Amino acid sequence: MNKKLFIAICGLLGAMTVQAQPLLRTHVETGDLEGVLEGDLAVYKAIPFAAPPVGDLRWKAPQPAKPWKGVLKAEECAKWPPQPERGDVSYDMMSEDCLYLSVVTPAKTVDEALPVMVYIHGGGFMTEHYSATLWQNLARRGVITVSIAYRVGALGFLAHPELSKESPDGHSGNYGILDQIYALQWIQRNIKNFGGDPSKVTIFGESSGGMSCNILCASPLAKGLFRACISQSGAFFTPMHPLTQRDAETWGVKYQERLGKKSVEELRQMNSRSLTGEGVYPPCTPVFDGYVLNAELFDLYERGEYNDVPVIVMYNNDEGGAGIESVTLDEYQEELRDYPEQFVDSMFICYPAENEEQALFAIRDMVRDLNYAADIDSWAKMQTKTGKSPVYYAYFAQKSERTIIGSGNLRGAAHADDCLYVGGAFDDEPEKYPHEYAVSEMIQQYWTNFAKHMNPNGKGLPYWPAFSLDPKEECVMQFRNGATLIANPNQESVGLMERLFDWTRSQRTIKP
Repeated sequence: MNKKLFIAICGLLGAMTVQAQPLLRTHVETGDLEGVLEGDLAVYKAIPFAAPPVGDLRWKAPQPAKPWKGVLKAEECAKWPPQPERGDVSYDMMSEDCLYLSVVTPAKTVDEALPVMVYIHGGGFMTEHYSATLWQNLARRGVITVSIAYRVGALGFLAHPELSKESPDGHSGNYGILDQIYALQWIQRNIKNFGGDPSKVTIFGESSGGMSCNILCASPLAKGLFRACISQSGAFFTPMHPLTQRDAETWGVKYQERLGKKSVEELRQMNSRSLTGEGVYPPCTPVFDGYVLNAELFDLYERGEYNDVPVIVMYNNDEGGAGIESVTLDEYQEELRDYPEQFVDSMFICYPAENEEQALFAIRDMVRDLNYAADIDSWAKMQTKTGKSPVYYAYFAQKSERTIIGSGNLRGAAHADDCLYVGGAFDDEPEKYPHEYAVSEMIQQYWTNFAKHMNPNGKGLPYWPAFSLDPKEECVMQFRNGATLIANPNQESVGLMERLFDWTRSQRTIKP
């Protein structure tokens, strides 16, 4: 071969090899970044999207991150937000400097305009961390995945009259949600530099992460920051404990007094461990403050006042299997009799039990319907009534020997088990877990199809229609040893909880 031709071919091959590398270096508004190579992906594990919320910035809306000089190597995930210790999480792993996000991109250039999936973690607004998974498995299906951190516990949700007075918007308490909105705004400004398209953002989350997604769909502050939403086992339609700004401030004063402090200034002098690790801030929940949230979500959706985007909503068939291992027949009966008198007889009909095993299953179903199913069902029905964008409704019922926090005799998927499937936990063990692997493959493809096209359907998958209000129509996708359409499940018991919700709303004297 001609020597010059050989050199030219080698040079071309070298250029192609370089071009095939993912974007391991890029630039954002605050400086240059370098990620790490994981297979065919560029992974940026800790990018500051806001200033550290410490000192005078504790209990304030997020502020811009400061620029840095040189190249920031985003090789290690940031520390956990302050929260109670547990077996695998100690205080040396935590920091109040916690407002970071990760980006995982398969893009080779900044011009690819890939869809973006932004994950919001769960944990009851009190615990957990953005790095539990960075969703590399989804990124390998042709999307960019982003995982965001936010303040939790008292640092994320404390409301107080002094805080409201010093705030430019006159409100306090929703700092964790404001962090999420600030991260989404950062993504709008910067994701193109990772090969993403800011007009193709899908938010997704599980448990309180799913509740956060629902809140973002309802908040005027989040309008235009995403075009689609996926919520797993989380919505915010329950009227059982709505917290107005005034009520939240009252709780904040009680919390201050319990800690023996005289002012917010003194609270700001306390270390984060004393605020978050030695007793939970009681009403650790987002606030209906007239700013982040103008009213309860049921009212907003009833009036059509929300960010009307396509959604996938899903709950699990054995949600209550997480944390409830046993119950006596007496305990079960006492629990049901705690409901308003006019609902007690119906509770015993919907959740029958004549022995302890039946009582265990009944109480788990009650927890499922009260805490997850009725909220998700309300979302699906309300948006179908008042919105223009489609709702895709799923029921996750895959039984497996693997579980995240499930316990005892599980009849299917406990709370959080769906994360195993979306996260690709069975990708490397298809022979050992053939049914789980098949369901995981389907759900990952549905989720990424939805992010790409705002429609989960695609080649090789069972067709999934939009949700219908006709109770007999088979329009809910059940994930159980595959994917099959069923009519809306558990409607007798879920309907009972929805009537309980309606009655509770009717008792309100103040509408937030």
